[in-house]
Amino acid sequence: MAKYELLIVGGGPAGLTAGLYASRSGLKSLLVERGLFGGQMVNATLVENYPGFPEGISGFDLGSFMHQQALRQGLEIAAAEVTQLLPGQPHRVLTSEDSFEAEAIIIATGSEYRKLGVPGEEKLLGKGVSYCATCDGPLFRDQEVAVIGGGDTAITDALELAQHCRKVHLIHRRDELRAGEVLQRRASAQPKLEFVWNTVVDEILGEDKVKGLRLRNVKTNQPSSLMVNGVFVAVGLKPNSQLLANLMELSETGHVITDALMATSTNGIFAAGDVRQNSPRQIATAVGDGATAAMSAFRYLRG
Repeated sequence: MAKYELLIVGGGPAGLTAGLYASRSGLKSLLVERGLFGGQMVNATLVENYPGFPEGISGFDLGSFMHQQALRQGLEIAAAEVTQLLPGQPHRVLTSEDSFEAEAIIIATGSEYRKLGVPGEEKLLGKGVSYCATCDGPLFRDQEVAVIGGGDTAITDALELAQHCRKVHLIHRRDELRAGEVLQRRASAQPKLEFVWNTVVDEILGEDKVKGLRLRNVKTNQPSSLMVNGVFVAVGLKPNSQLLANLMELSETGHVITDALMATSTNGIFAAGDVRQNSPRQIATAVGDGATAAMSAFRYLRG
């Protein structure tokens, strides 16, 4: 069983930054990631609010740069999925490929897309139901689609889809958007966007592919139907903290509770990024969390 001073779970901006700082500090460190390096940000066509890139940068490129920089400083990488975490002295981490021991751990597992939980959603996933407008938007060129949600992600997705689609219906359960003011102005100025207020989706219709939606007005309870070819769900994210239940203190929403130094309730385990409670879920803050967690882990390991 390979042994490390520090093991980082997750290769998004928080995990990669933690790996960069830890490796530069001389810690023998391993980062375990099950998918693409960069986390959720790799789905962003253009990141405009990360300092240092006045013209913006694609999320994929930014994740690639972070990955390369961490490797250059000596961070070791394992492509695997963590299946079990066993706190102790040392901690043990079991993965789909191997198992490891580490004196300290940083949890940077991020979050995943929250689902609607309505009939047809699971059945039609990949057949017109999507959670990534950047990935799947071009498949619906010159067609009508719907975006579900009213936050930053939903508006960003709707604007992205308007570049490809004939019409984009934005369905929101409230009568006003939660997105930032700049995004709201852009959405209002986009002629291909049509807002459907005070409305929820009760069912996604179709057999082999999406045919439409069964909707309901939350104020009048009036049902309606909307014929679309694609449905893009953007109703928020949930933390990837399933493995942490009963191992440390979590919030009611499943987020890891940390102090200001990113320490969890379990000795020697830290958390950073979207998985922790009160995270603003921004790339810049995830990077800050990762740096703080790595420095806290270094102090913990060096006494």
